[in-house]
Amino acid sequence: MRLAASDLACIRGGRQVFSGVSFGVGLGEALLITGPNGAGKSSLLRLVAGLLRPSVGTLVLDGGDPELTVAEQAHYLGHQDALKPALSVLENLDFWARFLGGRATDLATALADVGLGGIAALPAAYLSAGQRRRLSIARLIAVKRPLWLLDEPTTALDVTAQAMLAELMRAHLQGGGLIVAAVHGPIGLENAAELRLGGSR
Repeated sequence: MRLAASDLACIRGGRQVFSGVSFGVGLGEALLITGPNGAGKSSLLRLVAGLLRPSVGTLVLDGGDPELTVAEQAHYLGHQDALKPALSVLENLDFWARFLGGRATDLATALADVGLGGIAALPAAYLSAGQRRRLSIARLIAVKRPLWLLDEPTTALDVTAQAMLAELMRAHLQGGGLIVAAVHGPIGLENAAELRLGGSR
């Protein structure tokens, strides 16, 4: 399986955010998108996730399910954690698992893996920013999808949670997954390739 982008360009609000972007990410590989604020890192991830349309260029997931779009085979972890405050930790994850096509038997393990197993019944309204982020990360492992699209995934995470996320990402890659992440600094994937926007590539 390989995610291949060729000559992508993105226009938002009448402004060209980026153009001529090409890259490839294969099984077990990660690509880190770097660059200054406003260079288009988040826009590129949203484009791959199907939330934006490229003005030009092509994007394909070779070896993926031909009946599904790239977005339907990807997890997108954006800046917003998209939780319902009145629902419990477990109920929030169950909602997303059902929406994304997961199995209920995966939920307890996913919560334990992100360190939230002990507060499954707690309403999401009482979660800290770091706990909210970890609950969002639980979606990545509760429902198996080959491509992870991560926008500043370590935001609000303490050192321990960052190490947990790095371990989950490495396990995903070792299992043949793909990761594309927009970052401002290291996230624990030392062998990842880099694509820099808004400057020399």
